[in-house]
Amino acid sequence: MHNDFTFNFIEPDEIIADFVENLGTFYNQSDEPKEVVIIPDGRVDLFFSQSPSEPFHATLIGLETYPEQRYIPAHAHAFIISFKPLAVEYILKTSIADLLNTGKDLPEGFWGFELSDIQNFEIFCTKATGKIKELLPSNLDERKRRLFELIYSSKGEMSVKELSENIGWSSRQINRYFTKHLGLSLKAYSTILRFRASLEHIAQGKLFPELNYTDQNHFIKEVKKFSGVAPKELSKNQNDRFVLLSVLKGK
Repeated sequence: MHNDFTFNFIEPDEIIADFVENLGTFYNQSDEPKEVVIIPDGRVDLFFSQSPSEPFHATLIGLETYPEQRYIPAHAHAFIISFKPLAVEYILKTSIADLLNTGKDLPEGFWGFELSDIQNFEIFCTKATGKIKELLPSNLDERKRRLFELIYSSKGEMSVKELSENIGWSSRQINRYFTKHLGLSLKAYSTILRFRASLEHIAQGKLFPELNYTDQNHFIKEVKKFSGVAPKELSKNQNDRFVLLSVLKGK
């Protein structure tokens, strides 16, 4: 029963919104593992989770470029910070190039979080927001902030050339930055964001391209590439397998 799987996602405090897309939680109350399909969404996720089969731990998940079936353990409880890519350099202060389509466990006590912090969503959000505020950079390269602002606002539809001209940063430098910090090119990332934007339309039952796809076949091909299924099947979202789609439908 998908009612055994509950989730909640909220938008972040405005002061951290350049770096965080949302804060969330899910709980598999079932005695059985929950099948989910992880699909590319352009976010970098920091998970704090615990279940009877796994002790409390923190995991950093890099960007995904293809769909992957996973199972959430029975009675697993997780709290998530979904970061925008700008956070990789400025908040996480690392590179996730080696975490493409994978993740890594973080040291015990990461950011001072412990099991008691994931019993209450409001308490978790307050602590996470406070920690990120502490880590906000005093000096932020305005070109990078503007770059991600434009990528997001255009839903991945601005070309590398257009972005380069808008922010005064060469295409080569932009791609070098993406490859070094995120592990993929700007064009590849923009394609993921465009798919992510089309998910919002699919969640509303719109099964035809609303964005800049060349035709319906191109749209279907890209949706299949990133979700593993055609738009119609994705829209049905049987058993809430596509959690991101469930979240978008619930908006």
